[in-house]
Amino acid sequence: MSKFGVYSEVGKLRKVIVHRPGHEMRRLTPSNCKELLFDDVIWTHRAQQDHDLFVRLMREDYGVQVMDVQTLLSEVLDDAEGRAYVLDRKLTPYDVGVGVAAELRAWMDEMDSPELAEHLIGGLTMGELPTDICPNSQKAYGENEFVLPPLPNQLFTRDSSSWIYNGVTINSMFWTPRRKESLHLSAIYKFHPEFKDGDFYVWWGDPDMDYGNAMIEGGDVMPVGNGVVLIGMGERTTYQAVSMLAQTLFEHEAATHVLAARMPRDRASMHLDTVFTFCDRDLVTIYEQVIERIQPISYRPGKKGVPDVRVEEHGWIEAVRAAMGLKELRIIPTGGDDFNQEREQWDDGNNVVALEPGVVVAYDRNEWTNHKLEQAGITVLTIPGSELGRGRGGGHCMTCPVLRDPI
Repeated sequence: MSKFGVYSEVGKLRKVIVHRPGHEMRRLTPSNCKELLFDDVIWTHRAQQDHDLFVRLMREDYGVQVMDVQTLLSEVLDDAEGRAYVLDRKLTPYDVGVGVAAELRAWMDEMDSPELAEHLIGGLTMGELPTDICPNSQKAYGENEFVLPPLPNQLFTRDSSSWIYNGVTINSMFWTPRRKESLHLSAIYKFHPEFKDGDFYVWWGDPDMDYGNAMIEGGDVMPVGNGVVLIGMGERTTYQAVSMLAQTLFEHEAATHVLAARMPRDRASMHLDTVFTFCDRDLVTIYEQVIERIQPISYRPGKKGVPDVRVEEHGWIEAVRAAMGLKELRIIPTGGDDFNQEREQWDDGNNVVALEPGVVVAYDRNEWTNHKLEQAGITVLTIPGSELGRGRGGGHCMTCPVLRDPI
């Protein structure tokens, strides 16, 4: 039976899910990229080369088992039940239109699995349909109309599902362009041979449910060890989801303390991991302009199964230090002055991922932050960030750990 569970932010990384940039990135144009939550278009070929370097570094140099979303999804689609699970939820009249759903389903059901997986992530336009599939719709809407929108943010595998100790959340995403990403991860955990018999819980998440205002994304979720979980509440994760997740974790005795970071609801604090990431047991990078504005809120087991909620009197850094039982929490601000802070924050200077205690992967362009990390004794492994970083996400965003050691 395969082992799963994430018990820290910096313990030895054993297994991780990533997504290699693909056809979905070639769908980005200057006119649609912001709608798809990217700041700019991406040179896909270069992004693929840089992502391959990232994967080789993890796999060959540090022995990490690296799994790719599109490959996993393709293998799920080899299973009739897995294929039906995905297509039943992807090709509905609400998603593709009343006149298109039935014909499209029949055509796509006959595709081989790799091609189908590529379309499910990479998208599909009217002009790519066979001429005998919904010809009136093709004529009415034009060849460039998306039948299936691309999912370029599938690159950021941290967000659509997140592992907390011996279980996983399948996340209800905030923005519409990202919501189908979670369906793919749900299918993988349900039907892929690597996961379907795994010994783990699903703490949260069902693509068939309407979660209302309860939304959560994995970039906000950090299981830091010893029953403590940090969760950001900024642009995309809501207090409704945090309170419900805390309740579930407490009921299963999987956690004893959820420390939430109430942040400004803006782009600069999209997720907690864009302003705060762990590099070692007691060292973090921070973006001071946001960290100083965080209101820490503690959730602990309460009476009758309802979490006890308390506003912390101290700031975020002190609240984290106390929750983790550390004598000191060392900090590395991104950039040495206001100008450098703003630039390196934009370039995901905070969004590093630890491969083991004191070893992180960072973008090469964040020279000031990387230098300060090295001065603090951190081993910084750099990858190119000129293309991968255009979606506002670094190594932390691009990885979904599924097995990580405690510290």
